[in-house]
Amino acid sequence: MSDEEEIILMDLNDDDLVAQIKDDLYDGLKDEVFEGVEILLERKWAANLILSDVLVEAMRIVGVDFRDGILFVPEVLQCAGAMKNGMGLLRPILAASDAQTSVGKYVIGTVKGDIHDIGKNLVGMMLEGAGFEVIDLGINNPVENYLEAIDKHKPDILGMSALLTTTMPYMGLVIEELDKRNILKELPVMVGGAPLNQEFSDAINAHSYGRDAAMSAELAKVIMGKNA
Repeated sequence: MSDEEEIILMDLNDDDLVAQIKDDLYDGLKDEVFEGVEILLERKWAANLILSDVLVEAMRIVGVDFRDGILFVPEVLQCAGAMKNGMGLLRPILAASDAQTSVGKYVIGTVKGDIHDIGKNLVGMMLEGAGFEVIDLGINNPVENYLEAIDKHKPDILGMSALLTTTMPYMGLVIEELDKRNILKELPVMVGGAPLNQEFSDAINAHSYGRDAAMSAELAKVIMGKNA
């Protein structure tokens, strides 16, 4: 960002600055989002307010346009990167405060035998953009990894991803194990991935099926009762 652009941002009133930050995030402009958030902090805006009313709201619009086919994966990844740049300033402040900023805690991971993670990563980014705290278990997760994460992090939602038809049935095994341990009735499970559909989700007793990253984030908000 040039010195001239920085001066322009500093001269904007709060409403115009917020609108500009949202536009910059939508355009995936990392430096501009960082600078805008920095100015809001200098103007004594609360970190949790910047997160909820500026960054999360901007990512909500990104999610809607991704769902509607206006934005595509590369663009959404740029938007998510811009949001993370702004979050770099907010995270230490939020961590040091008592403000409740997280919509909920979401554990996500690709199931055992599957090493694909692009879709999972995109879901994670959309969830973070929706205000969730995301614990990403990575790829190739046996049931033990999910159980350990549930015990450690006490998530509000568990998400499982698969790209291979051969690994899809493992989701059912994880859900069966959760049911045996009386975890399933307390913990909503969301499944997703290219080869899945609603019929398969119903067959394995998953709580919900995320058709795509944007839908997964919306469903997660509905589960948390945060869908405005």
